[in-house]
Amino acid sequence: MATITEHIEMKRSLLLLLAIPAFAFAHDETPFGRPGDPNAVTRAIDVDMSDRMRFAPSEITVKRGQTVRFRVRNSGKVQHEFVLGTMQSLKEHAEMMRRHPGMEHDDPHSTRAAPGQGGGVVWQFTNPGEFYYGCLVPGHFEAGMIGKVKVTK
Repeated sequence: MATITEHIEMKRSLLLLLAIPAFAFAHDETPFGRPGDPNAVTRAIDVDMSDRMRFAPSEITVKRGQTVRFRVRNSGKVQHEFVLGTMQSLKEHAEMMRRHPGMEHDDPHSTRAAPGQGGGVVWQFTNPGEFYYGCLVPGHFEAGMIGKVKVTK
């Protein structure tokens, strides 16, 4: 059994580990943008996730600086998720999900939806380029459940 001092130190370490990613993400912009201000949304985009392992639409074009509200709906019978990122970050995250299939996450650039349910992401695209959204439930990304966001200048 842990001593009170060890217990306090474990709690402190856990809190620090939980706080670092939230602090870093809130203050550091990602290559694909940053969390958007819900009051500054200039465009809403509906995205459907289906058991055909596809997103509809599969490609979206937005303007640099635009704040978008993604309204995501799972029309399938299995759980799906919508995760924004670079192709590299999505591949790395998909690998981590394969190793830890029950892992849950609550990132501002993702949402998970049970069958028949929905979710949302508000995101500001600050850099031009091609970025992606994928379903990282094990096997879904590998089956082609990925979409593209083209950010124009």
